Formats: sequence, C-alpha cells, structure tokens
Amino acid sequence: MSNRAVLEVIALDEEDAVAAQTGGADRLELVTDMAADGLTPSTATFTAIRRAVDIPLRVMLRLADGFAAGDVDALVGRAEELRAAGADEFVLGFLTADGEPDLVAVERLIAVLGGCRWTFHRAIDRAADRDGLRKLLADLPGLDTYLTAGAATGVDDGLATLRAEAARTGEPGYEPRILVGGGLRLDHLPPLRTAGLTAFHIGGAARPQGWTHPVSPDAVRTWREAVDAP
Repeated sequence: MSNRAVLEVIALDEEDAVAAQTGGADRLELVTDMAADGLTPSTATFTAIRRAVDIPLRVMLRLADGFAAGDVDALVGRAEELRAAGADEFVLGFLTADGEPDLVAVERLIAVLGGCRWTFHRAIDRAADRDGLRKLLADLPGLDTYLTAGAATGVDDGLATLRAEAARTGEPGYEPRILVGGGLRLDHLPPLRTAGLTAFHIGGAARPQGWTHPVSPDAVRTWREAVDAP
C-alpha cells in the first residue's frame, strides 16, 4: 500500500468490491448482514471477492450483533476456514460485560491467524477504558489498526478523542494506525487530516441509495478525491 491516506470501503459481495476498487479504495472490509452491523462473510464470498479484485481484504470475525464474543469455538473454526482459503487480514474485537477487552477470545483467535495483520474494530468505542484497552492489547501480534469513531455515537462526538489519540501516536499502545469510521462525513476530513489522521473507513457513504443497493464507484471516487486533497 502506498504512503497516501488509506480509504477502506465495506464490501458485501463481488459487485461491491469491484465498484470500490474502481472508485479508488485502497482496502476492503468484508462483511455480511449489515442489519447486525457486519458479520463474518462466507468463505465462498471471500473467495469470489479475492478473485474479483487485487487490493487488500480485511475479513470480519464476528458471528452476532454486539461486542460479546459468543461462541469462540465457532469463531475459531471460521477463522481457520478463511485462512485455509487464503485470507490474510482480519477485523475483530470483543468486550466483556464490564466493557473490558475480552483477551481470552481475542488471543484464541489471533493464535490461529498466524501473525496476520488485523484491526481491532469499534468495540474500542464501547470500552470502559480506551487507554487501558490499548495498553492491554499493545503486545498482541498482528494488531496494526484501530477502527474508531472516537465515541460510541459517532465521529461528531468523537472528534476531540480522535485528535487526542492522534497526538499520542508512537506511545505504548498507540502505535497501531487509527482508521476513522462510524458516522464519518466528508466535512469531517479537513479537521481530521489537520490532526494528522490518515486512514478512513466508509460503508453507507459509499452507497448513496442505501444498503439495499451496491457500492457506487462515483461515491467512492468522491471520497478518494477528498481524502487526497491537500
């Protein structure tokens, strides 16, 4: 991946994936069932998308809505299937009922990922202690990104937190890249870029006609141009 700002787009199928790459996406997050906020896609879907595009794919590991891990054995099984099919980047992240990172679930999963790069997703925005979570996860292999809006309610309310965390880049627990997503709008980009943030994640914004319609390459292109603007 180049040094330009990263634009990641949610893809549900091959049509989405091709449209997103055509519009200028750098990477795709692969999910299914957006009614449950994005769950693990089938291995067949991953394989079809992998054949359709040549940009990096991060595959969601999540079997139910919410941030509890649920059936960890089933998650591990799905991760093993996806690895065997060639998946080499992932998205995951689970919390306990107290809002602490579920290290048992996370460590079991990354043990089968074999050093693959992965994103800790927006569970961080529901954590009881964001800083504490980062420090607990700091030494886990493969963790290179946090997908976060800075607040559970979205980027509007999380701007101050995102700026503050961007200013701590390089500190223990703050080495992973911040990937901003969750209610992200084009007008958020200038202040976020000024704060030094360089990675952005969109889902609905890539689908002007809604989730029942595919990704629009023109919408992605608009974001690509905005992300790249000086």
